[in-house]
Amino acid sequence: MADSRFFQKAGPFTLAELANLVGGELSAPADGQLRIDDVSPLETAGEGQISFLDNKKYLAAFKSTKAAACIVDPKFADIAPQNTALILTAKPYKAYALIAQNIYPAVLGGAQIHASAIIDPRAKISDDCHIGAGVVVGQNAEIGTGCRIGANTVIGDGVIIGSGTTVGSNASLEFCFIGNDCQIHAGVRIGNRGFGFAMEAEGYIDVPQLGRVLVGNGVEIGANSTVDRGAGPDTIIGDGSKIDNLVQIGHNAQIGKQCVVVGQAGIAGSAVLEDYVVLGAQCGVNGHIRLGTGVQVAGQSGVMRNVEPGQAVAGTPAMPIKDFFRLCTLWQKQLKTKKKGNENE
Repeated sequence: MADSRFFQKAGPFTLAELANLVGGELSAPADGQLRIDDVSPLETAGEGQISFLDNKKYLAAFKSTKAAACIVDPKFADIAPQNTALILTAKPYKAYALIAQNIYPAVLGGAQIHASAIIDPRAKISDDCHIGAGVVVGQNAEIGTGCRIGANTVIGDGVIIGSGTTVGSNASLEFCFIGNDCQIHAGVRIGNRGFGFAMEAEGYIDVPQLGRVLVGNGVEIGANSTVDRGAGPDTIIGDGSKIDNLVQIGHNAQIGKQCVVVGQAGIAGSAVLEDYVVLGAQCGVNGHIRLGTGVQVAGQSGVMRNVEPGQAVAGTPAMPIKDFFRLCTLWQKQLKTKKKGNENE
């Protein structure tokens, strides 16, 4: 059970209501009136609680669960505990996410502007926004319907934030336009000057960074991540993309729709990620290269050259993942041979 000091429950709901919510099927229609008031892991779930099975590693926990109900793929229905009702679906994890959202809806609270907020009179703020303590909103900034701006966040001059967007505490947004229904987490920095300068023997000369950051709809940017504004072209993040914590996105980078960038990854300036690209944790992407649609990059890889659409790559420098594992096997054999040779000396 989630801590009620931080998370507020809705409901209870009948199992039939939850099954309808996710487009699932009840294994026994008679279970439809079962009342569910919480979600819980398989190991700890009990009366009135629903869990899910999405990974075969947890089959043993599923077989012994005391959950009142469970969301499972139909192929596992036969091994379910006798007293556990089932919602059957081919996508249990997605169904669980929807049900958990329904039981624990986002707590938005009432719209208000804290007395300590400093808002330029030329800024435009919708009546139903929540503006936290210590927030600063610059001139000609626009904050759309139903937005929530966390404490001590700075919204710079001219910034536009679409409706339904949440910005966490201690963030700073400048030189940027943010879409609708985005989640900008605590400590994010959007629109800082890009890392651009001419390297001369007598000293470095900063190149003015005259672009913006354009963030699409439904984008999530994790805590303490940074997105630099462009040097002339804009830095762009496409609709629905998910950026994890501690990610660096350089100036002029273009990220397509529904991309995923995992924590501590870095994308250098002017790199292009087409749609549905996935970067594992601690990846590095070189500047001025293109990753095609659907490319997958394994964690800690260094991508130095263009990658064709649909490829999976790994290693530094990154290579097709089959080649990477083939090399790993070869290296292991060489190490074993060398070790055996040393033992025989």
